[in-house]
Amino acid sequence: MKFVDEAYITVHAGKGGDGCLSFRREKYIQFGGPDGGDGGDGGSVFLEVDSRLNTLVDFRYKRIFKAVSGDAGAGRQRIGKSAEDLIIKVPKGTLVFVKGTDELLGDLIKVGDRLLVAQGGFHGLGNTRFKSSVNRSPRKTTPGSLGEVRDLRLELKLLADVGLVGFPNSGKSTLISRVSAARPKVADYPFTTLSPNLGVVSLNPEQSFVMADIPGIIEGASSGAGLGLQFLKHLERTRIFLHLIDISGTDPEREPVRDFQTIQAELEQYGEKVSKQQRWVVLNKVDLVDNVALESFEDRLRIAGWGGKIYRTSGATGKGCQELMYDVYNWLAEQEQSRA
Repeated sequence: MKFVDEAYITVHAGKGGDGCLSFRREKYIQFGGPDGGDGGDGGSVFLEVDSRLNTLVDFRYKRIFKAVSGDAGAGRQRIGKSAEDLIIKVPKGTLVFVKGTDELLGDLIKVGDRLLVAQGGFHGLGNTRFKSSVNRSPRKTTPGSLGEVRDLRLELKLLADVGLVGFPNSGKSTLISRVSAARPKVADYPFTTLSPNLGVVSLNPEQSFVMADIPGIIEGASSGAGLGLQFLKHLERTRIFLHLIDISGTDPEREPVRDFQTIQAELEQYGEKVSKQQRWVVLNKVDLVDNVALESFEDRLRIAGWGGKIYRTSGATGKGCQELMYDVYNWLAEQEQSRA
């Protein structure tokens, strides 16, 4: 599913350098003539897609970006140095709008895509430029023009890296609220979550990924039961599933192994792409059971045919959550490296 994240920034392109007013002054040369050089161009501002980014969270801390101005010209027809362009890195899938008018400037889709969002100022002209047969000693110069200033709205339409699946009330919303800034509604009745919740899991400023709580998966979901196909179709757009299982035993109608088999069957019936997707089992609400019960359930899960990874977490207390998030990030990073 495509989720939307927004950020507002202001970009200032650099001013062009002023032209120089200068005349040649050398011994034994009576009429040296004008020799003022042009200024340098101001730096422009570009947005460029960076594969290492997947959120706009960095723009919450820095909103104003200024390119450097060009240097002024000098005597002896020396041209001022042009300023380097300012490149602002954004994640792929970023739409760029002019704030206020909502004019679409561009859609940055592929890694390496670059969009000019503020043109640098043009250089000023030195007095050498104005020399002519009728004006041998021009005193005219021009200043560098100002760079563009724009207020922009960045809108990110992204795909979740991680999808949380499981029966209603398995603790998906609690987990996503524990590991991210997402604040979904949490209650003790089925179908509390009626739409996907998006959370950005930020382990540190350079390590983050996007997690989505996919609601509505119950027995018969692949045929449309519950919220069924409304959200199951979005699972094929995630890169890894965390299959949450409530092992607390607080609901007498729930049997953890049967719940696991039911969800697995629904994923298989929905389609091969989803069923073959990377999936890890997460035993949730472990704060409500002892280690003996946990070991027993893991054994039963293996007997039922599960051969993948198993994690133990508690969204309520945070137990095991950090380890799981780091393992997810490392797996995602390995996948990126293998694609490069």
